[in-house]
Amino acid sequence: MKLPEASNFIEQIINEELEAGKFESRGNRLQVRFPPEPNGYPHIGHIKAICINFAVKEKYGAKLNLRMDDTNPAKEDYEYVNSITDAINWLGFEYDKLVFASDYYDRMYEIAEKYIVDGNAYVCDLSAEEISATRGTLTQPGSPSPYRGRSVEENLKLFREMKAGKYPDGAKVLRAKIDMASPNINMRDPVIYRIARVPHYRTGVKWCIYPMYDFAHPVSDAIEGITHSLCSLEFENHRPLYNWFVEKAGFEKPLPRQIEFARLNISNMLMSKRYLKKLVDEGVVRGWDDPRMPTVAGLRNRGVPPEALKKFCADVGVAKAYSVVSQAQLDSCIRDNLNSAAERAMAVINPVKLTVTNYNGEETLSFDKNPMAEDGGKRDIKFSGTVYIDKDDFALNPPPKYKRLFKGGAVRLKSAYIVRCDDVVLDESGEVKEILCTYFPETRSGSDKPSEIKAKGVIQWVDAKYGVDAEFRQYKPLLTDEQYPEQDYAERINKDSETIFHGKAEPYLFESGDGKPFQLLRTGYYKKCTENGELVLSEIVSLKDSFNK
Repeated sequence: MKLPEASNFIEQIINEELEAGKFESRGNRLQVRFPPEPNGYPHIGHIKAICINFAVKEKYGAKLNLRMDDTNPAKEDYEYVNSITDAINWLGFEYDKLVFASDYYDRMYEIAEKYIVDGNAYVCDLSAEEISATRGTLTQPGSPSPYRGRSVEENLKLFREMKAGKYPDGAKVLRAKIDMASPNINMRDPVIYRIARVPHYRTGVKWCIYPMYDFAHPVSDAIEGITHSLCSLEFENHRPLYNWFVEKAGFEKPLPRQIEFARLNISNMLMSKRYLKKLVDEGVVRGWDDPRMPTVAGLRNRGVPPEALKKFCADVGVAKAYSVVSQAQLDSCIRDNLNSAAERAMAVINPVKLTVTNYNGEETLSFDKNPMAEDGGKRDIKFSGTVYIDKDDFALNPPPKYKRLFKGGAVRLKSAYIVRCDDVVLDESGEVKEILCTYFPETRSGSDKPSEIKAKGVIQWVDAKYGVDAEFRQYKPLLTDEQYPEQDYAERINKDSETIFHGKAEPYLFESGDGKPFQLLRTGYYKKCTENGELVLSEIVSLKDSFNK
């Protein structure tokens, strides 16, 4: 068979195995899975794992299961299951089958009894604290449990009584019997089952004992016929245990192979479901889909295109070594996508009135929808002689080489005319209240007639007669102090992660459909929303590109 060219170390391993005929007995059919725990909303770190697994599916014609690793009923719920399936669908991926670890609870229990019969597991009465205290350290071996020598018959009896609900929570656990002196602490008789009288969102109260993740995960892989278990680097030390559980269960070869890759770490970005849930529960953000959240729901609500996220993951690549990616690289991918996809529009966040004193009436001007698109097209905009410009585009005392408007200076109003400031009206506090200008009719944009009047700056504007009120929401990272990533998250929360302004916008923005992205000229990329009948423009990403610079 002709193999596709490998683009990373995972695909190189797969190619070597296929060339060696490892999967000939199953017709060289590969099987992978994406196995999130449904205890929170997926975030951008999960997108990398999703992309890696689906790349194998697409490149090798593999099957892919979306499996919910739901072995901790106290924290899991259908809400999170739905958030995961919604995220994958939104990203444009199609899985072959949706399965749950809880589908295999009966089979897992049978395998646990097999471990006992084969002398590979025992019931232990030590508490969680006692087990931890006897686990040993990285340099010292652990101490065997006093219950390690129980007979097969006694262990079977006790384990079945655990299942029947005879003992209270925490009274007993089932442990694997491996090696308390192993240099890998994970191999020192880990717990396989614990007693927990917690209703499961799928199985209800059928079970009062639940399998531990380190056992349930590899066994689920083997049950499903997974060939490659692709996971992040923190599971590397668990790989010997993964292999032990699968081998001792007696599954036919070829057994699944675990391969680890470096997880995605982004500067100033919280990448922990536990802490993200804390932000939601404590009201720091408005919910899992708050635009500041790095969750897929949050990124989607913010207006980030799925194609930009997939491009970002492709650019980051698949590596083995730990690294931190700059958030500027993510912003650059989003910006590149929107630059060609988003229509242009005009809005002013801090408006100040500009009156063209020698202009009468009103007219319709032509505005480019998107000059970066092949067929961007044009649309009409109204100009009535009185407009709003941004306060930052005018200076009473301009610095050297200032290219925007000042008294005696001239600028071009985008797609309209060049205007010259003749006078300024100040309010009682000395702030600019109104700018009085003269326009030059021969400088109309698109005119075939050349004009001797020149202006170095071009600024956006909103017509005072036709413009609409708008709320602008701008965002900064939820975490500050990038140079201190080891600080507790509570010390790094940015209390100024959202800033709200009230300004003016073109009526075209109000008339457009909700969710549509726009490049607001010289301002940034924003998503259009309507809340309580009012226009809201929510920032997707700024225009500034610090990554490419």
